[in-house]
Amino acid sequence: MKDAEMGDGSPKLFERKQAVYQNLDERYVIHGERYRGQQYSQIYFTRLHHMRNLLNSLVPKWKPHLPVHTVLGLEEGKECIIIGTMYKHMKLKSSILDEYSKERSVVPLVKPHNFMHPDDHLILEDESGRVKLAGTFLAPSVYVTGIVVALHGKETSDGDFFVQDVLEAGLPPQIELPPGLREDKYVVFISGLSVGSNMFNPLQFQLLVDHITGHLGDENEQSIASQIVRVVIAGNSVRISQGILNGQILAPKDQSRLTEPIKEFDISLIQLAAAMPVDIMPGPSDPANFSLPQQPLHRCLFPGASVYNTFLSCTNPHQFELDDVLFLGTSGQNIDDLSKYSDAKDKLEFMERTLRWRHLAPTAPNTLGCFPYTDKDPFLIESCPHVYFIGNQDKYETHLLQGPEKQPVRLICIPRFCETGVAIVVLGLPLPIAVVAADGEAASISQSCSYGGFSLQRRLLVVLQVPVAIGCQVLASGAARSSSCC
Repeated sequence: MKDAEMGDGSPKLFERKQAVYQNLDERYVIHGERYRGQQYSQIYFTRLHHMRNLLNSLVPKWKPHLPVHTVLGLEEGKECIIIGTMYKHMKLKSSILDEYSKERSVVPLVKPHNFMHPDDHLILEDESGRVKLAGTFLAPSVYVTGIVVALHGKETSDGDFFVQDVLEAGLPPQIELPPGLREDKYVVFISGLSVGSNMFNPLQFQLLVDHITGHLGDENEQSIASQIVRVVIAGNSVRISQGILNGQILAPKDQSRLTEPIKEFDISLIQLAAAMPVDIMPGPSDPANFSLPQQPLHRCLFPGASVYNTFLSCTNPHQFELDDVLFLGTSGQNIDDLSKYSDAKDKLEFMERTLRWRHLAPTAPNTLGCFPYTDKDPFLIESCPHVYFIGNQDKYETHLLQGPEKQPVRLICIPRFCETGVAIVVLGLPLPIAVVAADGEAASISQSCSYGGFSLQRRLLVVLQVPVAIGCQVLASGAARSSSCC
C-alpha cells in the first residue's frame, strides 16, 4: 500500500491493494445441458465409481489382510471389506404421498424440523445389490444417504452385514502455500442481506458499505479498509414477497414491488463495485434456479453494477483462488439439508463431515435438489480448500481444522446480516487466528498471538459488527473489544 500527502493538513490518500484472482466455477456452470428425462441414478453411479477407485487405493494401508468383495459376493461369517453408497432408511422422511395426504386432509400434517427417528437404519448398496448394516459401530444419526464408504465386517445369519470398522475418504490433498510472510490482504464475506424484507435495515447496510469502502473512520481505519481486496456476498441478497408470485398476471403496482428490492440492492452494489471487486452468489431466496448448482444471477438484474469489470456474478457453490489461497463455499443449502437428516453438535461439524466424505452436497439429489448430471458429479471435492465457508447461518462460528496430512482448513459460518449485522473479514492464510469483536468500528488487525514459539503479526479473522442505528449499542453488547487466539 502506498499513501501520499495531499498537502499540509490534508488527509492521506490510500491505494487499495490488489490480489491475483482466479475464478474456478467452471465445473458448476451448466453449458447447454438439457433435461431429457434422464434419471438421477447416473450421478450416483458416477459418484460411486470415482469414490470406489479412491477408497480401493486406501484399503491396502487400512486393512491389507482383508479381501474386497461386492455385496453379492458376501459369505456368512467371513470377514471382508465392501465399498458402496450408503442409504439411510428414515421413518419420518417426507414423500409425495404425504403431500397428497396433506391436501386431502382437514388437519394439516406436522412438518418436523428434523426427520430423524430412533428406528432409522443404514443400508449399503453397489451395482450388485444392497445389504442392511447391523451392529452399533455406525450411528445412523451421523450418516446420510449418498456418501460412499468402505466397511469392514461380516455377513450374519440373518443376511445383514455386521460392521466392525469404517473407512472414509478423508480430507483431499491440499496445495501448499508458498512459505514466507505475505502482505495483509482481507476478504469480506456478507450473507443474508434480504433486501426487501421487513428485517432489512438500509442504514445498517449502508454503514457497512461506507466502512469497507473507506468512507468512514479515521486514517487508521481507512488504511485497514484499503487492504480489503474482495467482497463475497454469499446468497439471499434480496427477498421478494411470495404473495406476489402466485402465477397470475401482475398489476403495475405489483410489478414495482417485485423489482424494487433488486433496484435498491443494485444501488449498494454500485458503491461496492466502484471501490473493489465483488463476487455475488445466488441463494434460495434470490431470483435464480432453485436446484444446485445455482447459476449466476443474470447481469440484467443489476444494470448499474454490471457495467463495472469488478462486478462478478458467480455460481453457488463458489470456488476461487486469491493469491494462491483456495476458497470454497456455498450459500448454506448443503449444510442446512444435512441438519434435517442427521445430527451434529454444530454446523461446523457438518462442514467437517463434507470434507471427510469429499463431497460438498452428499444429500443431493436425494433430499437436496440438483441438476440430473449423466457423466459427472461436480460436487466431489478433489482439492482441499484453505478456507471453507457457508452463508445464511443463525450465528457466526469458526474452527481451524487440521487434516491427517496437516492440511489447515479455516471453517466459517457466515451469519445472516439482516438478523445480526455481522460481516466477516478474513485474511487468506487460514492459520492461527485472532478473533476480534468490533463495536461498530474496524478492529485493529495488528494484534499478535504466539503459536509454536513464533509471533504471528497477521493471519487474523475479524468479526465486524455494525450498529443497528447511529447512537445505539451494537447487537451483541456494548462491552469493550476482546481478542483471543484460537
